[in-house]
Amino acid sequence: MRFLIPLFVFLGLVVFLGIGLTLDPREVPSPFIGKPAPTFSLPQVGDPARTLGTQDFKGQVSLLNVWASWCVSCRQEHPLLVSLSKRNIVPVYGLDYKDERDAALGWLSKLGNPYVASAFDEDGRVAIDFGVYGVPETFVIDKQGIIRYKLTGPLTEEVLEKTLLPLIRNLQQEGAAS
Repeated sequence: MRFLIPLFVFLGLVVFLGIGLTLDPREVPSPFIGKPAPTFSLPQVGDPARTLGTQDFKGQVSLLNVWASWCVSCRQEHPLLVSLSKRNIVPVYGLDYKDERDAALGWLSKLGNPYVASAFDEDGRVAIDFGVYGVPETFVIDKQGIIRYKLTGPLTEEVLEKTLLPLIRNLQQEGAAS
């Protein structure tokens, strides 16, 4: 019997590893799903005299993309965000995370600006309130200001077409049919 203990430990490890291999490492459950977006109001990147905040999301389905000019993965997803914004399906808002304003403005000027507005989160406190631990991250926020989806990592064409856009369309129709 004593010789079977290592076998049971080994089989237990195989089961845990097998379960781990079936999970998508990009899907990080967020405790914020189904809860109101954290309240904030920050100056905009392009115009510090104007603010962007939680109140801007209410009454419409919105996409909030957390980005930074120093983020390599943000550069990867940026053309897709520019393309999405041109399609006028959903307003895309930005949250510029721990960046320098001049670098952010240069980024948007050079690569295109997909954002209706982008908040300047210089110290990253608002991003922390959203549970962000790295950029890029993207949130789908419904008409009531409730976070309905969180994507960790760069947005891809596949995630956009198969996950985000169907969700956005469903959320846009909520309340419209009643």
